[in-house]
Amino acid sequence: MGFLEISNISKLTDGKSVVDEVSFSQSTNQKIAIAGETGSGKSTLLKMIAGLVQPDQGMIYFNDKHLLGPDFKLIPGHPDIAYLSQHFELRNSYRVEELLTYANKLTDEMANAIFEVCMISHLVKRRTDQLSGGERQRIAIARLLIGSPKLLILDEPYSNLDLIHKNILKNIIREIGGSLQITCLMVSHDPSDILSWADQIILMKSGKIIQMGNPEEVYRNPANSYAAGLLGNYYTLNPQLSDVFRKKAGFNETGNGLFVRPEYFKIVSETDGIEAYVKDKFFMAGFYELEIVIANTTLTIRTMQKHPKKGDTLFIALENEVLEN
Repeated sequence: MGFLEISNISKLTDGKSVVDEVSFSQSTNQKIAIAGETGSGKSTLLKMIAGLVQPDQGMIYFNDKHLLGPDFKLIPGHPDIAYLSQHFELRNSYRVEELLTYANKLTDEMANAIFEVCMISHLVKRRTDQLSGGERQRIAIARLLIGSPKLLILDEPYSNLDLIHKNILKNIIREIGGSLQITCLMVSHDPSDILSWADQIILMKSGKIIQMGNPEEVYRNPANSYAAGLLGNYYTLNPQLSDVFRKKAGFNETGNGLFVRPEYFKIVSETDGIEAYVKDKFFMAGFYELEIVIANTTLTIRTMQKHPKKGDTLFIALENEVLEN
């Protein structure tokens, strides 16, 4: 049995299935991200894993032992599992060092190392009502880490943070898994937060897991349109247009449609591509998005090239890897 084993757990709330026969496992130091639409059961699943909500069915094993829910424990939770809710709170009118001292289970040296990782060493003398949202978030994580958990569960850790503090927190969470060797399980609604971080992604809908796999696998080969949409923009080209791209690239026509994302297209020469009209152009900080019209179909493609502009005619093709599928 592995580090964390979730076996067929379910939860009903007001007669409605919130989590429905979910099973997966997590190994030590494996980074797992869970994504899904609002109401898909993500947060309830995390709370059951943290020992804060009682499953109606199934079993959770943590380090080879049955994890007991709140129906069987006076104080809910597990000492080796830390859970950060998206609605976390810090007590007002306390100094940061007071909050941290109460939670600390480590030596001063180890605790100070965590404060450095979380970038809060300069904040310990402040009061909690003198902190920004990003600072409060980092202190909340540090307070959990000095409790010496083996599993850190993060529920939408980047919500309500500006870009600067979000990027700081992303680096901290990477460092937690790296130098501190703490296993992390995260829920986030933003694909950019999880695709570059996770070793495995779990996609949920209506309480069920609809797809699991490594980030590239679930991004490039989604189980359905819902799974595709959770991780970014996509199009399903009709069979006729798909075969036009196939034929131009020297592939056999199949009569099947193609799943494509904006970055699968490339701008090529007239000889190698299909003519398209640039309807609009948007600068996206590091790349451009072009809204193009091809064969009465409007698509968005991404490019690093600066020269196409609104009103231009250009020629596009699809990556061979996409056409081979």
